Formats: sequence, C-alpha cells, structure tokens
Amino acid sequence: MDTYVALLRGINVGTKNRIKMADLKQLFESLGYVNVKTYIQSGNVIFKSGEDEEAIINKIEEAFEAKFGFSSKIILRSGKELRDIIKNCPFLETEITEAKAAAEGECLYVSLMKFAPLEKKIQLINKYVDEDNKYKIIGRDIFLLFSKSIRNSKLANNLGKLDVPDTVRNWNTINKLIAMLDEE
Repeated sequence: MDTYVALLRGINVGTKNRIKMADLKQLFESLGYVNVKTYIQSGNVIFKSGEDEEAIINKIEEAFEAKFGFSSKIILRSGKELRDIIKNCPFLETEITEAKAAAEGECLYVSLMKFAPLEKKIQLINKYVDEDNKYKIIGRDIFLLFSKSIRNSKLANNLGKLDVPDTVRNWNTINKLIAMLDEE
C-alpha cells in the first residue's frame, strides 16, 4: 500500500460547503482506505491505498458528492510527490526571506494541479507577474511567492486561466503534512 495525500478544493471556505473533518475521515475509511488522518479544516487527508491515482480520485469524488451534497475536486499526491515539493522549491532562501519580511501573512504557497498546464495557458498569467507576485512551475505544481498578500494578488486571482483543477496550500501546511507522513 502507498501513502497518499488528498487535498480537497473549496470546502469550509467562509460559510459555504461546510463539513467536519471527522465526517471526512469517516468517508475515507468507509471507502476502504486505512491509516486515515486529517489536517485542519481546509480538507487535507492522509491515507493508505493499493489503488492507482485515477481510481482513488474517481472513488472519492463520487462518494464525497453523494455524502455531502456538493462536489469537490480532489487533488492527489503520493507521499513522495509531496516530499519532492519541499525538495524542489525553486525560490532562493534569500527571496523567501525578503518576501516574508514584507508580506502580510504567509508568503510562500503551492498550487497543486491535477495536471500540468499547457504553455499557451501559462502565457495568460505572465502579465500578472511583478516583483511582488512570482511563480515557477515544476511539473503539476506552481510555486507562488508573494511579497504583499495572496488575497489581493492578481496572479493568485487569475490562476483559473490555466484551466486546470487545482487547490492552493501555504508552505506551513505542506510542511505539516510531510511531518504527519513522517510520523508513520
């Protein structure tokens, strides 16, 4: 069995699409997944499965909508893929330190995508890059560095132009999920 992290998009944001993590954990267990753990309310689930990625995603998305009455795109990463995100951070430590000093909150994020975006779509977000809004793509992950705030970032607000299902997590969340993987 392999260890996976499911990252759900669009749950517990404001007052919409509210679910309890205990209910989410129970859903995963009812699907036959083992060693299920959740982390914070944004929908991060660590579990083990012998199934392949596509089968897992389809199974979870169908069961999720049936149980909770709304859909959520599932972005899946293996434990190794999540660890590689940390290893492959393309920003220099000095860039991160400078952004952190100026940022209003977190400065480093990762947009985890279902698949890598097409080059012609990537061109659509390049006009939103400046000294306060930077990105680098590695495979199906976009590393985002903000010197101000993600909330007001035109780059962050236009990631949808890539036309790829995704979900964004901050660097602290990625590190916490890896720590939880390492506890096993």
